Amino acid sequence: MKQILDCIKKYKKSFIFAVLFMLIDVICEVTQPVLMAAIVGRGIESGNAKMIIMLGVGMILLACIAIFAGASNSKHSAIAGVGFAAELRKKLFNKVQTFSFKNIDNFSTASLATRLTNDVTLLQNALVIAMRIMVRAPLMFVFSLIMAIRMNAKLAVILAIDIPIMVLLLSLIISKAFPLFGKMQKAIDALNSTIQENLTNVRVVKSFNRQEFEKKKFKDVNDNLMKTSLSAMNKVIINMPLLMFIMNASTVAAIWFGGLQIIDGFSDVATLTAFVGYIFQILMSLMMFSMMFVMLSRATASYRRVMEILDTDVDLKDRKRADKSHKFKGNVTFEHVFFKYDRSHDKYILKDINFSVKAGETVAIIGGTGAGKTTLIQLISRLYDTSKGRVLIDNKDVKSYSLNHLRNNVAVVLQKNTLFSGTIKENLLWGNQNATDEEIAEAAKAASAHDFIMSFPNQYDTWIEQGGVNVSGGQKQRLCIARALLKKPAILILDDSTSAVDTTTESKIRESFHTTLKDTTKFIIAQRISSVKDADKIIVIDDGEIVATGTHEELLKNSEDYQEIYYSQQEKEERKNA
Repeated sequence: MKQILDCIKKYKKSFIFAVLFMLIDVICEVTQPVLMAAIVGRGIESGNAKMIIMLGVGMILLACIAIFAGASNSKHSAIAGVGFAAELRKKLFNKVQTFSFKNIDNFSTASLATRLTNDVTLLQNALVIAMRIMVRAPLMFVFSLIMAIRMNAKLAVILAIDIPIMVLLLSLIISKAFPLFGKMQKAIDALNSTIQENLTNVRVVKSFNRQEFEKKKFKDVNDNLMKTSLSAMNKVIINMPLLMFIMNASTVAAIWFGGLQIIDGFSDVATLTAFVGYIFQILMSLMMFSMMFVMLSRATASYRRVMEILDTDVDLKDRKRADKSHKFKGNVTFEHVFFKYDRSHDKYILKDINFSVKAGETVAIIGGTGAGKTTLIQLISRLYDTSKGRVLIDNKDVKSYSLNHLRNNVAVVLQKNTLFSGTIKENLLWGNQNATDEEIAEAAKAASAHDFIMSFPNQYDTWIEQGGVNVSGGQKQRLCIARALLKKPAILILDDSTSAVDTTTESKIRESFHTTLKDTTKFIIAQRISSVKDADKIIVIDDGEIVATGTHEELLKNSEDYQEIYYSQQEKEERKNA
């Protein structure tokens, strides 16, 4: 809760002003029935026109003050509410940026998007309503109740009957609707996930002519959201008619019994007029309470979802006194490394991994799909942490370096290449935001990207759409490699990053590594042996274990696993060229 309240601190002045203006508004409104009673008793009944005018002007002035106070409350409530939402979104986004891959795996992308948008908006609305109604309703209830009892304690018995009934009805409605609000937010998650998946993969959908299937899939999740929403709303909508019935019945009862008191001489019309006004205010405040609790019950579901993010324990953190200044050379050692994604699982993804790499060497990692190649190299930059064993860089555990310092010295071109909306130059500057145009061009040339970039009309200022959808797969890969090269890292990791380029271009990229990155340690994951046969060391992985290590020539002599991969690829190449 403290983390949520911290988001209000910056706007506490607006919060205080909103409460003060609402207090003024309530005082003006509660005073009105007293003035009305005075007009009836001291003005109309006695025929005193001057008194009627004077009190009427007073009522108008109070109404004007109430209007000003209400508008000011709305203004400051909006400032505090919108500001709170902005701070909360920033806090949530910043927290997500600290998540490890393991933390992110616990939340779907669509769910995170919903929590940062829809759930935050619901909390914002709840806060704004709270500053308007949560202040107004109790103040009006207390002041009006005191005035009503002072005017006619016997008639106030009506309230002793009505209020418990209204509270009981409200409790029953909220208890039925609350669980459904949580389901509504999950249904929104599912809807957002379907939309996001479809739009991201729209080309695949059209290629396989699956539009009708996707329409039905969307219809199912959309209908589910509609049914869940209607189910919750059906529980809530009965609230207002019931409360209106009780309010009208109370007003009729007050007029009936108050009229009898007037007939018997125990009261007068002015007092009854004021009392009815206070009853109306008391019951209206209770109706405000009911609206507020309905909103808060839905916001509570959003609050829990937001707190799941804020309370997430980030499993990758800097140690105390983490090294932030070490000049990386690029020596890498794996010492008896075991890894599994979930500690509760019995099976390890990686098992007893041991090898060493000297600075500047090129190491290739090959193996079948699901062998654990990508998982292995992700441990170097601490995208995940080892379950057992250690990964060392320059004879120091990677956990001893600060995450920022470590990742600034390790460049990774992931298996799934991603470009962001912006120009080619802006995308490349991700590698080094201070790079000069000459350095950018040099990195692009090393990645065999310069020529195709220069063929575009706007060259390095060519706009890239989100995800790089307006460039080919091979071009996207080369831009991602150039981005990594611009970083001038001590360690470069290429995770199957040249699969979409032709062999000639791939060869040029490999050749540039010997000049541009001669002092950089290079890890290359590849499917084609032709891509890695010149590596200083080749590591063959099968089912999470290293089954062979050596040069291309050594493995051809000694490793059956490597021979099987090599000759199967040779046969495919021969059939292709036949």
